[in-house]
Amino acid sequence: MREGRGRARLPLRRSLLGRLLAVSVLVAVCSVAATAWIAVQTTSGAIKQEQGQNLTADARIYDTLLGYAARNPTWDGVEATVRELARESGRRVALTTRSRQPLADSAADPGAPALPPEASAVVDPLSVDTVLAARSTDRQGATADRIDPRAVGPFRLSGAERTALRRTADGKVECLNRAGIASDVVVGPSGRPRVQVVGNDPERALGTRCDLAALEEPTRSERKALDALTELADACLERQGRGGVRLNNDLSWGDPAEEAGPVEPRPVASEAPGLSGPGDPGDARPKEAVPSVVPDGRTGEDDRAIASCVGTARSEQLSSYVASPALLFIGDEGGATLPGFDLSPANTARIAGAAALVLALTVGASVLAGARLVRPLHALTGAAQRMRDGEQPASVPVSTDDEVGRLATAFNDMSAHRARLEEQRKAMVSDVAHELRTPLSNIRGWLEAAQDGLADPDPAFVDSLLEEAVQLQHIIDDLQDLAEADAGALRLRREPVRAGELLSQVAAAHQARAEHANVTLAVTTATPGPALLADPVRLRQAVGNLVSNAVRHTGEGGRVTLRAYAPEPAGGGGAAVVVEVADTGSGIPAEDLPHVFDRFWRAEKSRNRRTGGSGLGLAIVRKLAEAHGGTAEATSTEGGGSTFTLRLPVSARPGQEEPGPVRSSSTDPGP
Repeated sequence: MREGRGRARLPLRRSLLGRLLAVSVLVAVCSVAATAWIAVQTTSGAIKQEQGQNLTADARIYDTLLGYAARNPTWDGVEATVRELARESGRRVALTTRSRQPLADSAADPGAPALPPEASAVVDPLSVDTVLAARSTDRQGATADRIDPRAVGPFRLSGAERTALRRTADGKVECLNRAGIASDVVVGPSGRPRVQVVGNDPERALGTRCDLAALEEPTRSERKALDALTELADACLERQGRGGVRLNNDLSWGDPAEEAGPVEPRPVASEAPGLSGPGDPGDARPKEAVPSVVPDGRTGEDDRAIASCVGTARSEQLSSYVASPALLFIGDEGGATLPGFDLSPANTARIAGAAALVLALTVGASVLAGARLVRPLHALTGAAQRMRDGEQPASVPVSTDDEVGRLATAFNDMSAHRARLEEQRKAMVSDVAHELRTPLSNIRGWLEAAQDGLADPDPAFVDSLLEEAVQLQHIIDDLQDLAEADAGALRLRREPVRAGELLSQVAAAHQARAEHANVTLAVTTATPGPALLADPVRLRQAVGNLVSNAVRHTGEGGRVTLRAYAPEPAGGGGAAVVVEVADTGSGIPAEDLPHVFDRFWRAEKSRNRRTGGSGLGLAIVRKLAEAHGGTAEATSTEGGGSTFTLRLPVSARPGQEEPGPVRSSSTDPGP
C-alpha cells in the first residue's frame, strides 16, 4: 500500500473544523463580553448622569461663579447666583471659605445633609482650574492663563473712556467696511473695544487707510494701572538682583533704556486684562514661548524671571479687586451618594445563562457549517491522493455554486486535463518509438546482412544506410526543436528580413524536388517584399516545412504558390506580415483540419513515408510561429487544395530589439 492510503484523520485541534469552531467560540465570547461591557457602561453612565456628575454642567457652574469672583471683591450677594445655578442644573451648589465657613448654599433646609469632605473645586480667579475652565461650553478654547481674564481690576475703563474708544472703534469698522473688509466691534471685560476682522485673514486690515493704532493706545486709567504693575514687577526683580523692565500695553516688556528706539517685545505667559491687541481679555489665544536669547543681551533665564515677576505682580495688584478663594461643592439635591453600579446575583446568573446559550448556539451552528464545508474538501483530498498514487483520475461531485463548489469544478477540469495530457504522452511515446523503429530496423537489417555476407557494402549500400541515418537524425532534430519550444528555450536571433527575398530562397531550395514531382513552384511576391524582424534561419525552416508538405501532397501538374503581403492593421492590432503557401493538391478533409498541427498526426493512417513525413513538420511550424509572436493557420477544401498561413508581427515584442536597416539573408538551411 502506497503512502497516503488510509492516512489517519487530522486531530480536531489541527483540522479546519476545529479551527472554525475555535474562531466561532472566540467570536461568541468576545461578542458576549462586549455586549455585557457596553450594558454595564451604559447603565453606569446613566447612573452617573442621574447623580449629577456631568462634567460639562459642573464646569458651567464653576465658570459662572469664577466670573462672579473676578468681577466682585467679596462674595456678598452670591446667594441669588447660587440658587439660580442650582435651579437650572437640578443640583445642590454650595460655597464655603477655605475654613469651610458657609458663604452660600442652595439647600436652605437646616436639616440638609452635611457637605462631603472633598470639595468639587476651588473658585479662585487668580488661580483658575484650567481643566474645568476648558470644559465650559461658554468659554471653549479658553487660554491656559491661571488668572481669569475677567479679573481686570484697575484696568477697567471709566464710562467716558469707554464711550470715546467705542466711538473710535465704530469709525474704524465703518472705514474697513467701506474698504470691503467685514469687521465687528468686540468689547472685552475691561470695557475696551477692539476691531475684529471677519474671516481667517485679519492681516488684510493692515493694507488699508483705516489706521487702527488709535485703539492700541492705553487710556489714563490703563496707564496708571500699568505703571503700578511695573513698580510691583520691578520690586520683585530688584529682590532677585535684576534690573527693571518697561511693560508695554500688551504686557510685553523691554529695557527701560530702549524708550527712544524700537523695542523687541517679550510676551508674558499670561494675558493683559483690559488692553487691546494680543493682551485683550477677549483674545483667548495662548502666547508664544519666551525666546532663549534676545537682541538686548537678555537670556531666556532673564525672561523667565521677568515673566514670573509680572505674573506675581498681577496677582498682587488684582487681589484687592477679586473675591477671596472659596470651596465649591456640587452634589445631589438630597445629598445622598448612590453606590457605583454593581450586578446582583440574579442579574449575574441571567447574564451567565444568556452567554451560555449564545455559546451553545454558536458551537452548534459552527459544527453544522464546518461539516458541510469540510465534506467536499475531504472528497477533493481523497481524489488528489488517488491521482498521486497513479489511479485513474475521477471527478468529485459538485453540489453547490460557492467557493468550494468552484474549487471542485476547477479540480475536475484539472483532472480531465491531466487525463488528456497522459493520453497524449502515451500516444507520443508510442509515435516516437514507431518513428525511430523503422530507420533503426533498416540500419540493423542491412548491417546484419553485411555481417552475414548477404549484402555487399558497396556505395549503394552505404548510401542506403546514410539515408536511414539522415532520416533518423531529422526525426531527432525535430523532437529537439519541439522540446526547446515547449520549454521556452528556443533561441531566436532576430534581424531585419525581407519576406520576398526569403520566399525566393526557400523556393530555390525546393525547386529540384518540385521539378522531380512535376509540380510548379512559384513566388508571387515581388522582391524584396515587406520587411519584418525575425530569425531568418528559423523562418526559412518553417516556410520550408510548409513548402515540402505542399509539394508532397500535390499531384503531377499541380502548383504551389508562395506569397507574402502586409495587410492593413485591424481592430487596433499592430502591423503584421502574412506568408501564405497554397497548393492545388488533394486537400484535407474537414474533420482532419483541426489536427493538422498536432504532433505525429498524418492523414495517411498507414504512416507511409512516401506520402507523409514524420508528422512533426507542421507542429514545428506552429511552434516557430508562436516563438516569433505570430500564429499558424490552415484552410483547405477536400479535392481543391490547401492554404497554410503564417501571420508574423513586423516588430519585436516589448523588451526585444526593434528592427534596424533592412538587409537580406543569403544563408540557406536547406529543406
